[in-house]
Amino acid sequence: MTVNATPTPGPLLVSPEDHALVMIDFQSQMSFATKSIDAVNLRNNAALVAHAAKGFGVPAILTTVAEKTFSGPMFSEITDAFPGQALLDRTSMNTWEDAAVIDEINRIGRKRLVFCGLWTSVCIVGPTLSALEQGFEVYVIADACGDISEEAHERAMERMVQAGVRPMTSLQYLLELQRDWARTGTYEMTTGIAKKFGGAYGLGIIYAKSMFGASEGH
Repeated sequence: MTVNATPTPGPLLVSPEDHALVMIDFQSQMSFATKSIDAVNLRNNAALVAHAAKGFGVPAILTTVAEKTFSGPMFSEITDAFPGQALLDRTSMNTWEDAAVIDEINRIGRKRLVFCGLWTSVCIVGPTLSALEQGFEVYVIADACGDISEEAHERAMERMVQAGVRPMTSLQYLLELQRDWARTGTYEMTTGIAKKFGGAYGLGIIYAKSMFGASEGH
C-alpha cells in the first residue's frame, strides 16, 4: 500500500493553542535538597519554559506549597515572566488534589497539559498520573524538574513514561512552539529567549548574529 507524505505536523507535537502549562513548587526549600540537576541549570531551564509559554500565549498555572510558612517564594525567573499572576498555594503534595488548581484546569479547558517542577517523584508524579487517569494528555519537561537524587528523578521519569506521559526538554519545548523560522511574528522573541536562557545554543545565536548577521529564517 502506498503511503503519501504531506508537509503537515504530527498531532503529538505541542503547539501554543493546544495545551496548558503547569509549573509546580519552584521554591527555595524544595530546591535546597534537589541533587539530580544543578540549581543554576534548573533555574535557567525553568525560566526558559516560563518565558516561552508567556511569549506564545500559553495559559499557565503557577502553584506553590506552603509558600508563606515553609517553602518560600517561587523563583523570580518564573514570576517575572507572568507579572501580576496569582500563585495557587496548596497544602497537598499532589497538585491534582487541590480544588483551586482543578478549577483553573477546568476554566482553561485544554485536554493537553505540560508539567514541570520539584520534586519529580512526588509533586510531578502525583498530578501527571492523576491527570492521565482522568483522560488528559500529559507531557513532562524532564530537565525543568528535579529530585533529591538522580535515582529518584530517573525512576520517577520511568514510572511516568510507562504510564503514558510524554517526556521532553526545556529547549525542545521552546523550539516546538516556534517550529518554523519563517514565522516572523515570534522569531525575534524565540531567539531572544534562546540567547538569554538557551546555554551554548544561545551563545551560538549571539555569535552568528554578531559576526555575520545570520538569521535562521533566510
